[in-house]
Amino acid sequence: AMAEQKPLFELGLAAGGGYVPDYPAAGQNHVNGIVLPFPIYRGEFLRSDGKGLLRGRFIHGRDFELDVSLSGSLDADSDNNDARRGMPDLDHLAEFGPRLQWTIARAEKWAKIDLELPLRAVFSTDFSSVEHRGYLAEPQIAYQHENFLRFGLKLKLGLSAAFASEDLQDFFYQVDAPFVTATRPLFDAEAGYLGSRLRLSLLYPLGKHLRLFLIGDAEIHHGAANEDSPLFREKLTYGAGIGLI
Repeated sequence: AMAEQKPLFELGLAAGGGYVPDYPAAGQNHVNGIVLPFPIYRGEFLRSDGKGLLRGRFIHGRDFELDVSLSGSLDADSDNNDARRGMPDLDHLAEFGPRLQWTIARAEKWAKIDLELPLRAVFSTDFSSVEHRGYLAEPQIAYQHENFLRFGLKLKLGLSAAFASEDLQDFFYQVDAPFVTATRPLFDAEAGYLGSRLRLSLLYPLGKHLRLFLIGDAEIHHGAANEDSPLFREKLTYGAGIGLI
């Protein structure tokens, strides 16, 4: 009944920032942020909501959902990173592809455990051009609670493992001949395991039109396919973000 009372379309603004690694297994973190329009559309097939910026739902049931979703990540300035100084900047990344979600357990009225299986094509952009960067598979098991501590707090705790194609691994870890230095040897990246991530996200309503979100990440890169790259600096990294919708 509550879901039926929500409007078909809403338009908002999302602003957030965080202290995050420059790229997976980077040796440095920097403060980064972004402000974006935040549309919400609750159509039968095409939707934009808390599960993704844009989704097309092919199959939707109580415990099973197959959709097409869009995700992404922020850019990084190579001149501010010791390992990448003198190399091209890392552009914004956008991810697009199918996602299968299966609810494998329900703990109580508001809580559940989901298995999510996304497979996405990855593209980079500096807003003047777009380049295909390969593919990313990131299976995740997540505990979600829609009313944590009984005061409207939405909580999600997820553990995921990422596997990337060679093109995407090249984007992060390859060193071509023009960028070789005395401390940065030539390196040819390969496809495979990218790393695992434990993410805690919280969403709390501050009245009818404002929501606060908090995100905390721990990323583990032990056993990653490109540990020998001179751009691979840390096996354990952390990040945190905060913002308003």
